[in-house]
Amino acid sequence: MPSPALVGRASELRILTDAMTRPPAVVLLEGEAGIGKTRLVRTALARLPAGRTVLLGYCHQIREPFPYGPVFEALRDIAGRLPGRLNPVTGVLRGHLPELADALPPALPPLDDTRAERHRLFRAIRALLAAVGPAVLVIEDLHWADDGTRDLLRFLTDQPPEGLAVVATHRRENDARSPLSRAYLHHPDTTSVVVPLAPLGPDDVGSLACALLERSDLPQAFVTRLHERTAGIPFVVEETVRSVSDAEQPDALDRAGVPLLLREAMAERMAGLSPPAAAAVRAAAVLRLPASEQLIIAVGGHSAGLGEALRAGVLHEQPGGRYGFRHALAQQAVYDAMPGPDRRSGHERAMTALRAVGSPPLVQLAFHARHAEDTEAWLHHGTAAAQQAAALGDTALAVEVIEGMLGDPGLPAHHRGPLALMLSRFAATGLSHQRVVRLLRHVLRDDFLPRATRGEVRLNLGVVLSNQAGDTAAGRVEILVALKELSDRPTLAARGWAVLAMPAWGTESLETHRQWMARAETLVATADDPEVAAAVLANRASFELSVGSPDALTIAARLPVSDPRTAVRRQVARAYNNLHDSATSLGLYAEAERFAREGRRLAVETGAQYPAYLLDVSTVRRDWLTGRWDGLRDRASALGELATETPLIAVDVWLVLGMLALARGEWDEAVKHFRTAGLDAPDDRYVPITVAAAGGLIDLHLARGEFDRATAEADASVARLRRKGVWVWGAYLVPSAVTAFAWSGRVKTAADLVAEYSAGIAGCVAPAAAAALDLSRGSLAAAERRHADAAGFYQRAREAYAALPHPYAAARAGEGAARSRLALGDGGAASAFTELADAFTRLGATHDAARCRRVLRDIGVDVPLPRGRRGNAGVLSEREKEVARLVALGRTNREIADVLFLSTRTVESHVATVLRKLGVRSRTQVAPPG
Repeated sequence: MPSPALVGRASELRILTDAMTRPPAVVLLEGEAGIGKTRLVRTALARLPAGRTVLLGYCHQIREPFPYGPVFEALRDIAGRLPGRLNPVTGVLRGHLPELADALPPALPPLDDTRAERHRLFRAIRALLAAVGPAVLVIEDLHWADDGTRDLLRFLTDQPPEGLAVVATHRRENDARSPLSRAYLHHPDTTSVVVPLAPLGPDDVGSLACALLERSDLPQAFVTRLHERTAGIPFVVEETVRSVSDAEQPDALDRAGVPLLLREAMAERMAGLSPPAAAAVRAAAVLRLPASEQLIIAVGGHSAGLGEALRAGVLHEQPGGRYGFRHALAQQAVYDAMPGPDRRSGHERAMTALRAVGSPPLVQLAFHARHAEDTEAWLHHGTAAAQQAAALGDTALAVEVIEGMLGDPGLPAHHRGPLALMLSRFAATGLSHQRVVRLLRHVLRDDFLPRATRGEVRLNLGVVLSNQAGDTAAGRVEILVALKELSDRPTLAARGWAVLAMPAWGTESLETHRQWMARAETLVATADDPEVAAAVLANRASFELSVGSPDALTIAARLPVSDPRTAVRRQVARAYNNLHDSATSLGLYAEAERFAREGRRLAVETGAQYPAYLLDVSTVRRDWLTGRWDGLRDRASALGELATETPLIAVDVWLVLGMLALARGEWDEAVKHFRTAGLDAPDDRYVPITVAAAGGLIDLHLARGEFDRATAEADASVARLRRKGVWVWGAYLVPSAVTAFAWSGRVKTAADLVAEYSAGIAGCVAPAAAAALDLSRGSLAAAERRHADAAGFYQRAREAYAALPHPYAAARAGEGAARSRLALGDGGAASAFTELADAFTRLGATHDAARCRRVLRDIGVDVPLPRGRRGNAGVLSEREKEVARLVALGRTNREIADVLFLSTRTVESHVATVLRKLGVRSRTQVAPPG
């Protein structure tokens, strides 16, 4: 019986083919099993113009911890298509793609930072795909992909190479989520479509059956019955029709069995096979995944029988010399038809064969042990598989394995507690949290755990909610309940109190946090548990440095950094992350860099993903503060791309992106980033970052002349800071709030805040806060027209910021000093504004630079911007680049004029020049300048 032409998919085929031929493109092909996704893709590929590289990768239902495996599988056969010279970054792929080693550049030295290493790997894959373009990358069955592959595909679909079309097929049956875990935001120039495949209607089912049977028509009763029985699923239609001997017979379909599950259809086909061939098919059904000839034979097949099954079309050859079923439904039909004892003995043989493999696939071994009813082997291989996955950083697979075991009614009751506990411990050190939270809550609802075990599981759930999920309110509820359940386990209770004691979360006062920390230290002193003792000490050191305590660094020096136990050093890695974050906020940048260096080393040594990622995002904030702005926006955005499941722990990234947007006059973008950094729910977010974001938002309102909004935000934010009582966190809020109050006529409020801030940071080790105090005093004095005092305070602040160093804040303080000198009639103010405009420009703070140049124009000093290269009329000047950037963001001429301190008429002239130089007719065609 011939394979039919594609039926009923003309529209979908046209959309898919058009997208493939107009890269960059991203196509998600959705539909249930057997709906025809693979056939549609193959038909579209056959229609592609010559010269396109086609790359095929497959995700499998039972997978081992091999992140990015489907993509690497697709890339293995492209050696002959690679150009002579490749991007040097592709050298990192040598260890992953040995087949291409001779064609790749030299290997690059590994990076100490695992996150940076992963991002470099992603860039290398993108560069390799760009080199073989135009290309079509097809990833089949994305619903079975590992988290790493999903992350990589998100990266590629967010920023696809110019010549690449990505096509992914996936089922969307019981899981309503996107296959990429979120609605991806594609580049405006990327063709992006989702193609849902629905079952065929009665007419198309009839057309498909006619094509299969090589007939021009069929009895209407047969077609109607066929549609009812198959629900219009093309693969089931095909398998059913192939088993029908005579469509004219009224009972032809009834005799074909139950087509939706293919049981009778597959039974008919199996009956036509010789015993060796049937044995090979049954062995393949037991193995479930496509397997080698040797493995199929070991499980019960025969080489000659395998060949017959392939010739009969019951089994199909897969890439890599593996053999399996055309579709999972066919495999299930054969498997279900096997007698129970035969299935069990087949799984036993599969276990024996897989144990002999050099690196035994533990997940598959656990699967076969369960179905062989070998509980001891099932638990052994399952827990080993989960531990191996967690050690390799694939927490999602570890969770998946344990979830399957906990959800199995055959799991003995006395094994459920240890597995639930293992799951909760894995979760506390990984990044993935959504499935973990759901499963742990389900386990706790079942109430089968002993009280003490339940308390530890609940405590770990609270930690995951508070940290990875960023849901402090929910996490705190779980921790408080866990503390009651841990009344007989004071050591673990100490860990719970230490978590609650961290002042950067919640709305409690600093005094309350101190009481909780004291309680934790009292409890941990009564027990001998090095890991929990290290956890409490880590939180104590983090607590003290976060509030600027003079004793903090002394306490931090007691951390057991050289302890031989991995679990203990993992707590130190977490502490160093916290210390780096606090030192960055306080302006102790040298100490912060040391904590980051040691923290990364320990995180890599101990496999602590969560601290490693937080070090990345908080380093981005340190780079912003210390003036390392070159490429910072791209680095921050790249980290944000990786925070798909954990956006609330990437708040440093959103803060930095907001501050960079503010410095460039990108108001809408800045507001969006500040809200994501914590202002969307300030009582539930990370307080130091939320406070800083509030300072940025106040500055934004002031820049736009929105004084009522500025003072409203200042009132709310200062009230939250006052309630918490950690005034050193006000370094990036108080100066902005004082300015808003003072310049809105609320001078007494501003003066009271300066006095309160001064008292709040007294005795603290917080250089950034001390500089901010002088900046606040300068702003207050300027508002009161005490210009000489203001100039002195601003100059002191400038010198303090420069010493940190915090060059942007230093320039802002210098601007305040220059304005005060100008008010005093100081002739040197003009040169100061010229220097400041240059300093802001070097940083990339174009809005601040334009503000300084506006002052110079007002006092009659002409400071021209650098122009494009002489003799090249098509090159944009620096001013034209700024205008083009704002045009690309959709700003009106009036808005651009406000940002750049120009007249609307001047902006109109610049816009016209930009359009002419870029050779475009419309503002919407202007792309952001590089």
